[in-house]
Amino acid sequence: MSIERTTAIEEQKRKGLRVAFAVSVGFTVAVYCGAIIPFLGPLLAAQFLLGSSRPMPLGKTLGMAVLIVVVGMAMMVLTIQLGDRPATFLLLLALIYFSCFVAQSTGKGGPACFLVLVVAIIVPLLGILNQELANSILSILVTGVLSGTILMWFAYAIFPEPYSQSVAVMSVEEQPPALLRALANTVILLGSVVICLTSDNLTAAAVIPITVASLLGQLDVAASARASIGLVLVNLFGGVLASVAYAVLTLRPSLFSIFVIVLVVALLLGGRASARSKDAPVFAGALTIFLILFGLGVSPLPGSAAESFATRIAYVAAALIYALLLSAILWPRTTSLKRISA
Repeated sequence: MSIERTTAIEEQKRKGLRVAFAVSVGFTVAVYCGAIIPFLGPLLAAQFLLGSSRPMPLGKTLGMAVLIVVVGMAMMVLTIQLGDRPATFLLLLALIYFSCFVAQSTGKGGPACFLVLVVAIIVPLLGILNQELANSILSILVTGVLSGTILMWFAYAIFPEPYSQSVAVMSVEEQPPALLRALANTVILLGSVVICLTSDNLTAAAVIPITVASLLGQLDVAASARASIGLVLVNLFGGVLASVAYAVLTLRPSLFSIFVIVLVVALLLGGRASARSKDAPVFAGALTIFLILFGLGVSPLPGSAAESFATRIAYVAAALIYALLLSAILWPRTTSLKRISA
């Protein structure tokens, strides 16, 4: 085994341990504190940790935290002012989604683009579908950002990256903006948001658009129809794991059980998501779906009963198939042919 390969494996182990530690500890503490959205802080921490093998500089960390809070405040104001004017509101949402997808297509932005998308999905849905939570959205976001940042630094303190060792960073090739593909992605995501806004089911609202946004960010790794199907199956596996995990939790409900369950799953999925490989974002997406579904299961949100897990997995499957099929139809022909016609 070459020295470079050994170094990559060791780096993957450390990164995977950080992700598993931050996610399991953060999720357990959030449940203990009665957080309405217990998966938000751990999800942000996982995105921060998977973005690099080195802790983000303090300035960049604060910048990303401020960005998420500012976007959340802006979305809250837009939801309050324009919630009763759907045409204008959806147009502004589309502009935000389009900007994020354009940034993603150029290889810039890192995890910030996905996190902004998550915020721009959660805030309008909670603000419109659950009026009781509308006034708590900002505090939920601030708590999530702060906890995610603290978890990130805590994980690096427990599992530090050796500074005497040169850590290879996967180079991100900058590309010209793919405007047509970004526009197609905007239509796909906005369509899923509209479907949820016309439904009274908060569970569907929390799962479907985030799943769609996650899959659209992963489709670049799919080089053929077979790879695309595998991508869908891995993401669906995250939902199945959440269902199994909740069933296990009901047998022995306790904070310790939650910690162990999330730790095991985070080691399984987070370890693969930490690798220097093209399929790493797929396992990161599966971890995202697991955290959302399992988090909704233990959340005090209305409609979070155990019997709805089968329905949630059906929503995830529908969202995955919806995103895959529409991307095949709407993506520019030269792009979609490379990925789906092999």
